[in-house]
Amino acid sequence: MASLKESVKETLLGSSIEPHLSQQAKATFDKYAHRDEGNNGDVYMTQEDFINAIAPVDENYHKIKREQYAILFQIADRRGSGKITLHDWGAFENLLSKPDAEYEIAFRLFDEEGTGTIKYEKFQKLYNQNKGSDTIPFDWNCEWASLYIGGKKHRHDMTYPQFSQMLRGLQGEKIRQAFHYFDKDGDGYIEPEDFQRIILETARHKLSDHLLENLHTLCNISTGTKISYANVRAFQNVMREMDLVDLIIRNATQKSDDGKITRTDFLNEAARITRFSLFTPMEADILFHFAGLDAPSGRLALGDFAKVVDASWQSAYSFGSSAASAVTTEARSRAKRWLHNTLESAHHFALGSLAGAFGAFMVYPIDLVKTRMQNQRGARVGQVLYTNSLDCAKKVIKNEGFKGLYSGVVPQLIGVAPEKAIKLTVNDLVRAHFSEENGKIRLPHEILAGGSAGACQVVFTNPLEIVKIRLQVQGEVAKTADIPRRSAMWIVKNLGLVGLYKGASACLLRDVPFSAIYFPTYNHLKRDLYGESQTKKLGVVQLLTAGAIAGMPAAYLTTPCDVIKTRLQVEARKGETKYTSLRHCATTVWREEGFRAFFKGGPARILRSSPQFGFTLAAYEVLQKALPMPGSTKDDEKTKRLAGSYVKPGIGLPEARGSLQYLKSRNALKLILDLDEGFGRPKGGSGVLGMGAKGPGWLPLPGSVVKS
Repeated sequence: MASLKESVKETLLGSSIEPHLSQQAKATFDKYAHRDEGNNGDVYMTQEDFINAIAPVDENYHKIKREQYAILFQIADRRGSGKITLHDWGAFENLLSKPDAEYEIAFRLFDEEGTGTIKYEKFQKLYNQNKGSDTIPFDWNCEWASLYIGGKKHRHDMTYPQFSQMLRGLQGEKIRQAFHYFDKDGDGYIEPEDFQRIILETARHKLSDHLLENLHTLCNISTGTKISYANVRAFQNVMREMDLVDLIIRNATQKSDDGKITRTDFLNEAARITRFSLFTPMEADILFHFAGLDAPSGRLALGDFAKVVDASWQSAYSFGSSAASAVTTEARSRAKRWLHNTLESAHHFALGSLAGAFGAFMVYPIDLVKTRMQNQRGARVGQVLYTNSLDCAKKVIKNEGFKGLYSGVVPQLIGVAPEKAIKLTVNDLVRAHFSEENGKIRLPHEILAGGSAGACQVVFTNPLEIVKIRLQVQGEVAKTADIPRRSAMWIVKNLGLVGLYKGASACLLRDVPFSAIYFPTYNHLKRDLYGESQTKKLGVVQLLTAGAIAGMPAAYLTTPCDVIKTRLQVEARKGETKYTSLRHCATTVWREEGFRAFFKGGPARILRSSPQFGFTLAAYEVLQKALPMPGSTKDDEKTKRLAGSYVKPGIGLPEARGSLQYLKSRNALKLILDLDEGFGRPKGGSGVLGMGAKGPGWLPLPGSVVKS
């Protein structure tokens, strides 16, 4: 009854729950906290411990320096004691979990008394006390600021929503005032160097190195040598709408055949997917100017735009001495990476072999039926043993048992690995040779690549197939004649090296057109039917379907060649015609059995090829998950950072990686640094806090205590 009353009360009046400290938060605190050596033995975090907890050493601090995270210590240190207890840490973690944590952290930084409002006088004092010493002046008595805090005679305190909205438009006003500061003669133009300084002091923490290093080139989009206010405002608009720019670029490049777009393509796509956020011609010019500095062709790809859109993009020069160290690391690790790549290739080859063997094993009974049907000669009465494929399967099981369906399976499994490896490798090599830079390849070259792959595989497949075929048909021979069963080794010895390549011409006649049909069809189905591109990867079902469909025409249209190959490789029975050559076999079959004989086993070939590809691909996917490459991890970002001299550009709004504390703290600092780039930098010295810095990262007002 009591619980029902409490439930009703909670429904009507609501409830408040004290912040719950998670086990992970407690574990983080225990990991970085210190124990007081005094009598009380309290456990606490110092400012350095706090930074280590929310800003791991192995993260990227190229844009926002690690010492600037000390700003947030002022928020967590609720009593202003310079120490953070477990309860303080729990309260800070709870603050970070809020959806608007970034704005609330910035608000609390200036609401030192914890009243829920910010007084203008204290805000200005804190701002002036913590801003950089040589920053461009900003007038807080301007008309724009008075809209949020009131005029000189009517100042009012700022609430949290008002302060958050002010931060939203602050950067634009700072850029406007900075432009007026450098526009000494009032003609509406400033020097490129002045523009560069404005952006470096207002948005360095949000822009890529490529942009920051080339800001002075903005004057080149017009005929003059100076930069107008229109240029500055257009630049700011592009930077502010960077997420929308990213979306437009990705949509436009996906629709492009070569993955590249022009200025016109960008504006047309922007008109399609936006309602009110249209880009001006100048804004498009600025975007394409900076993205095309290294490729001034007018047609740009994702990688070109990434240097502008992705703020984490770094040039090798930005690393300073670490760039040279990275080059040294690259040279030293080259042999190690080569060995790793070799082992990885061997790993993929092994998985492909197992998957191929599994696929071949699953459809082997169909292959046996196909061979029996193709070898059946219907010229004389009594020669027809099987009326159709189903009748053949039934009689094999009746006369030879279920194991008879797998006669000769071992040579087939042995041959799958080299056959698939050679076919895929040669096809990829020839395609790569004839492909253009954008990945396109002409249809004749696609056919040539597939045909070359089919020709090369015959070296392995012909000996194995002749052994397999003889093992497959000897079961029915044993029923009609008193002939003992032979093993695979006996057949190999009896045939000899030359005999193993009997019917090789017919094998070439089958495999070359099969691969020439299969690979181009498969690739066109992936690209044209399912829309595979550089930015779209297909799923297993799509790949399986494309491979199955491509295998159908390839298998059926090459059935006549397969029939001739089978007849040449099967040992003739007593009283049957012995074929002497490919031409003799073809003419004899035509004369004695008619045209339809060339398509015996055609349906069985289709039924075998499609599911075999499906089983192989499915098995490969399962094996990759069950038997991953030893030492491999899902997240290889650390390896990439150590292996190269620059961070590879990324585009497409990738999911941020890192702890919640780090990501939320970093986003909060981005807002705070919109006020001034110098916030949080050590005063009176240099170095990383806790490692040579002098003074705290944030200077509170004398006598202030931050309250949560």
